[in-house]
Parts: sequence; structure tokens; C-alpha cells
Amino acid sequence: MTIIASNPVWLPHRYDPQHDAIHFRHTPRSAHGSATFLTDEYLGEAKPSIVARSAARAQAGSPAPLRFIVHSAFCCSTLLARAFDAPGLAMGLKEPVILNDLIGWQLRGGDGGQIASVLDDSLALLARPFAPGEAVVIKPSNLCNAMAPLMLQLRPDARALLLYAPLPVFLGSVARKGMDGRLWVRELLVKQLKQGLLGFGFSGEDYLGQTDLQVAAMGWLAQHALFARMAAQFGDRVATLDSELLLAQPGPAMTALCRFFGVPLDTQAIVSGPIFTRHSKFGQAFTSDDRTAERSAEALHADEIAKVAIWAEAVANAAGVPMELPRALQA
Repeated sequence: MTIIASNPVWLPHRYDPQHDAIHFRHTPRSAHGSATFLTDEYLGEAKPSIVARSAARAQAGSPAPLRFIVHSAFCCSTLLARAFDAPGLAMGLKEPVILNDLIGWQLRGGDGGQIASVLDDSLALLARPFAPGEAVVIKPSNLCNAMAPLMLQLRPDARALLLYAPLPVFLGSVARKGMDGRLWVRELLVKQLKQGLLGFGFSGEDYLGQTDLQVAAMGWLAQHALFARMAAQFGDRVATLDSELLLAQPGPAMTALCRFFGVPLDTQAIVSGPIFTRHSKFGQAFTSDDRTAERSAEALHADEIAKVAIWAEAVANAAGVPMELPRALQA
């Protein structure tokens, strides 16, 4: 038990609320590097080692500094998490499922105090460094965004990057994903409604009457409004970044992010290496020309995207949600 709970090669993978236990799976650093996300789909099946939560927390050891990449989807968050896989300096954790488990528990009506206690312990276990002196950079799934303020409250020394794609870019990403993208935004909206993130004056019936891209825009606005509230609440502990700026000026953006996170990466090597020149999810060579070609698939939806973007901006103005977030990451 001691070896598992104190050793970072054992990933705290799942939480079982019925037995108040953590399911650990053996996940060496190399597996983190090759997996797109820390899910069984990418890591492969493995038999877990199950440890009582209280025992696991007691053996967690000293935590590394925690940093978060909180994102609204389709905005290069996986790319950034990969950039912080830097032995001796940092480790990037890409969408650990244990955090999704807590969101699922919350959506099923779990007790808020119990969830906060388990989240505190989960963060302590995720913060075990692979090597002395490393920071741990966690990129939760965007389904966990409603829990991001609590994460920062539980870790007063943590910092978070709030990363987003501009609304038209986000809508284009949804449109070119076809049915899968359109189903995903509706599923996201259902969860956001349960989490109380949709304070725009629409009823459930109103959302049913909206097009898929209007629903996508509402999900984006809900996250944008959350990010604006976090910027006001946490001040200089958070910074915001537009993914288009990251792609247009990767060197200055990465330099600023490393300064904000306190992690001295070799940013020039990163932006000229495979992190920025290969597809973050599929691994093949991926240039700016490839990105332009990928986005050409959005042309069929250009009229709808433009109209929905105008409509969403009007909704945002009425609700007092800034389309450009404060606390922009400074180069």
C-alpha cells in the first residue's frame, strides 16, 4: 500500500464513492507521454490496485507545486499539457479520469462537502512529482470546469491558465466534427444546466428550440462567463489566453506561460519541436497549412457560424459577459 500511494508511477485513476477508495493503475512516465488522455481508451486496460482513500492520502508525501490548464475545448489544451512533460522541471497530466468521477458524483446529487474532501485528497495524489523539483500541470477535462474555482480554493498556491478559442473558431470546430460534435455540445449543455452555469434567462424549452450551433455557443458562453468570474475572484493567480494568439505567437506565449507557471522550459526548443509541429491528439506532422486545410471544411457552415456568433454576442452583452477576457497572459 505504501509503495503504491507514495509512488507517482501509480496514477490515482478512479474514485469509488461506495467504498471510499482510490483505484490506482500503473502508469509510468512513458505511458503519459504516448497517451492522448489518461483514459483506458488510450492507456489500455489494466487491473487496478485499490487503496482506501484515508490510507492513500496519508502516504501521498510532499506535493509538487500545482498548475492548472482550464479550457473550454478545441483550443490547444492538449498541446500545452504535452509541452510540460519535461523531466526535472514539470509533468503534464492530461484529463485524469478521477476528476471526471467527482463531476459524475456531483451530477448524481453527491454531498458537496464529501466531494470537496475527496477532491482535496485527489489533488494531493495527483501532485506527487515524478522527480524532485518538478511542478505538476493538470489539464482537467472541460467537463470539470465548474469545479475549477474549488480546486483553486483548496490549493491557495496554485495558478491556472484559462484557455479558450474565439467563439467562431469554437463553432467551426464543432461544425466540422459533424454529428459527434453536435451531440457533444448538447451533452455538455445538459451537464452545465445541472451545474447551474447557464444563467442567461433561457428555459429548457428554449434550448430545445435552438440549433446545434446555438447550443454550442451557449456552452461556450457559460464557460466564458465562468472564466470571467474566476479572473475577478482569483486575480493574478489566473491568466487568460486566446488559442489563436498562442498559434500565431507561440514563442512569446509559451515564454509568458512558463513565467506565469514558474517552470523554466526551453520555449524555443518546444515551439520548434514536435509539440508544435505534430497533431496533439493523433501524432502526425501538422503544420499551419494543415490547420488551414482542416478549417476549410467549415466553409459549408460559414453563414450559420457568422449568424450564431452575432446572436451569441448579443446574448453575452445582455448578460454582461465579456467576449474578451480580463487577465490576459502577458508576454
